[in-house]
Amino acid sequence: MAITKVVCGIILKDHLVLICRRKPEKSLSSYWEFPGGKVEDGESYEESLLRELIEELNLKVEIKQRFFDTVHHYDDGAIELISFICETSGTVVESTDHDLVEWVKVSDLLNWKLAPADIPIAKELIEKLKTGNSKEL
Repeated sequence: MAITKVVCGIILKDHLVLICRRKPEKSLSSYWEFPGGKVEDGESYEESLLRELIEELNLKVEIKQRFFDTVHHYDDGAIELISFICETSGTVVESTDHDLVEWVKVSDLLNWKLAPADIPIAKELIEKLKTGNSKEL
């Protein structure tokens, strides 16, 4: 079974991180996730992330660094979720794939109903901040 490559942005602004809730008609409806999407043929991970964030949120970001990758097996297939630390000065006004967007404290991420693939990334992010390795962020 092939693994689908998916990118997501850990978008930071004013000491908060952006999470988005999947629409009811989408798979994993009502789960929260870091925004992003599938990597298309011929795209780099960074190109894919920038495209997805414009398409889904009309949000421009600056990618700072690759952060953490994880593989998750869902009932209908596996994904490799590749995350990047990003910054933005913009605001989210609309979303095509989500019914809600929230800026939350990193330390509060696990209080949200995160999609299973996003949980290891959230844990790694929280751990980096706890151990003082946040200079990487």
